[in-house]
Amino acid sequence: MIKFSIPLCTLFLLLMSSPARAGDIVDRIVATVNGHAILQSDWEDALHYEAFIAGHSSEQLTPTERKAALDRLIDQELLRQQIRSSDFQHASDQEIAARIQEIRRQYPGAESDLGWHAGLARYGLTERELKNRVALQLDLLRLVDARLRPTVQIDSKSIESYYNQELLPQLRQSGAPQIPLAQASPKIKELLTQRKIDQLLTAWLQTLRTGSEIRTQPATPELGSEAR
Repeated sequence: MIKFSIPLCTLFLLLMSSPARAGDIVDRIVATVNGHAILQSDWEDALHYEAFIAGHSSEQLTPTERKAALDRLIDQELLRQQIRSSDFQHASDQEIAARIQEIRRQYPGAESDLGWHAGLARYGLTERELKNRVALQLDLLRLVDARLRPTVQIDSKSIESYYNQELLPQLRQSGAPQIPLAQASPKIKELLTQRKIDQLLTAWLQTLRTGSEIRTQPATPELGSEAR
C-alpha cells in the first residue's frame, strides 16, 4: 500500500546547531495549543526523530527547517486532540513492532542490537522514545484515514487519465514493460486516493488551526512568535 505522510511529522526532516541532549536542555514553553504546552525539549526530540527517520545529520538543519518542524509538532497536537473517543483503536504492539522493524531495516549495521542501539544513541533516542513516537504516528495515520478516506471517490476516468498521462510516460522513459490498465488500476486508485487524502488533510488542519488558540514563543533566535 502506498503510504501518505502527515505534514507535521510525516509526521517529520531537520537543526541548525548540534542536538542538545536531555541534560543540556533548559526546558521552556515554545508553543501552546488550546492550552497544551509544547516544550523546548519536545521540539528538540522531534528534530532528533525526524533527522533519524530521514537518515541525515540534524546539524545541517536551517532555521526554516527548524520552524517547519515546530509547525508539524503543532499539527500533531491538533490531530492528537481529535482522538477523544474512548473506542478509538490505538495501534497494537504488533503494529508498532512491525513499523520499528521497517525502520530498522533501513540502517546498515542495525542487524545487531549493538549496531541498532548505537544508531539510536547518535540521535539521542532510546528504544522507548522511538516506540512512543511510532505509536503516535500510527494512531494519527489511523485517525486521518478513518476521518478522510470515506469522503474520497476516485472514478474510472481519473484512473485512466493517470494511466495515460503519468504512468505510461514514466514506464517508457525508464524502459520498463508496459502494464495493462486493468492490472494497474488498483494501485493507481490507491495512489490517487492518498493524494486526495493529503489535500483534505491540509484543509482539515487549516480548519483546526483557525478554530484553535495557538501561541508560539521565541524560544530561539531563529523562531518568531505568533498568536491566534
